[in-house]
Amino acid sequence: MIILYTSPGCASCRKAKQWLKENDMYFVEKNIFTTLLKEDEIKYLLQRSENGTEDIISTRSKAFQALERNLEDLSMAELVDFIQNNPSVLKRPIIVNEKSFVVGYDDDEITALVPQHLRALSEQACGTQCPNYAICGKLRKINEEICD
Repeated sequence: MIILYTSPGCASCRKAKQWLKENDMYFVEKNIFTTLLKEDEIKYLLQRSENGTEDIISTRSKAFQALERNLEDLSMAELVDFIQNNPSVLKRPIIVNEKSFVVGYDDDEITALVPQHLRALSEQACGTQCPNYAICGKLRKINEEICD
């Protein structure tokens, strides 16, 4: 299952949501301002990010600037509390499934959400008769544009 963390007014969030819909990918959207992120959920996001807090925390946000502390100086409990009380510090969108973790919207990176077996099909020239053409055909077009 794909979880899409969004906020209202976020253009990148709208693009990610549209891409997921266009590629018939089931997802659950969580608005970070209307849904309280649970402690376990925040810890899970931090564990999944390659570089920890710097991958998901926006150091340019007003809430972060007002903190006047280094994130490294916060205990895990303080960090979780800070994020819960200041969800605007999270970069958006954050897209998570069992195998992929994507922050922000990037045409190339978001394709990591497509299951491996469908990505493998995209490398084959199966044509419009392929039952997965709706997804793999689009991926082939993207790959062709990148490789040209």
